[in-house]
Amino acid sequence: MPIVSFEQLLDAGVHFGHLKRKWNPSMAPYIFMERNGIHIIDLHKTAIKIDEAANAMKNIAKSGRKVLFVATKKQAKDIVAEEVTKINMPYVTERWPGGMLTNFPTIRKAVKKMSSIDKMHTDGTFETLSKRERLQVTRQRAKLEKNLGSISDLSRLPAALFVVDVLKEKIAVHEAIRLGIPVFAMVDTNSDPKPIDFPIPANDDASKSIQLVVSLMCQAIKEGLSERSVEKENNVKASDENDENIEVDEKKKSMRTRTRAKKELIKPSVKSVDISDDEDDE
Repeated sequence: MPIVSFEQLLDAGVHFGHLKRKWNPSMAPYIFMERNGIHIIDLHKTAIKIDEAANAMKNIAKSGRKVLFVATKKQAKDIVAEEVTKINMPYVTERWPGGMLTNFPTIRKAVKKMSSIDKMHTDGTFETLSKRERLQVTRQRAKLEKNLGSISDLSRLPAALFVVDVLKEKIAVHEAIRLGIPVFAMVDTNSDPKPIDFPIPANDDASKSIQLVVSLMCQAIKEGLSERSVEKENNVKASDENDENIEVDEKKKSMRTRTRAKKELIKPSVKSVDISDDEDDE
């Protein structure tokens, strides 16, 4: 059973594409018809692609890896930030820092710089600085927080990238493809779906459309995290039961050993009789 209905997609305006003159011919398989010079996306195919993407997202989350969400366009940034924060995944809603994936160690250094500034506040070093230095450090911290605060928990390259607008985030997509990172994306009729591993044909301009697709992806990730948590609990229980069984076996073995030793102690000793020196009465 699909995770989203045709009516939900229709109500959210997912089917509205761009003007015919702006279309990308590679999107032809996903276009249902043209109406008033605007292409209409085939929502049946959209539902299928959403299911495929959601299942893949769920498996990634279940394996304990991270998915990086990218949406810097105005109508998408607040939606993505709100939805993705709920599942504790990294996201980028401000300007994409060039080389964020291909030059990841440098980005990690910038994130560590934020941590070192925070440490200055806690250990009292910040108070020893002059007024001008404190102002500079505070501004630097605010800038880093704005651009990189949402990826502070990303200690290694993400397992996948989710992009709202392929054309808008073409640098991020290019970096992910270069590193072999799977790309999930909302692809409108003016975009090329070929480089995308999991394209979702959908309107990437309307807030309702973005809200629906992003929430479905987040829901799939949440399910994957829940299943991972259940598996961990089951593994812990199985390990505890195994330890208990081993402990019981050891106790039984010890009791058998003590019982055997006790029997050996109370067993009556048999005296040997030497008849070699007995004399014959006859």
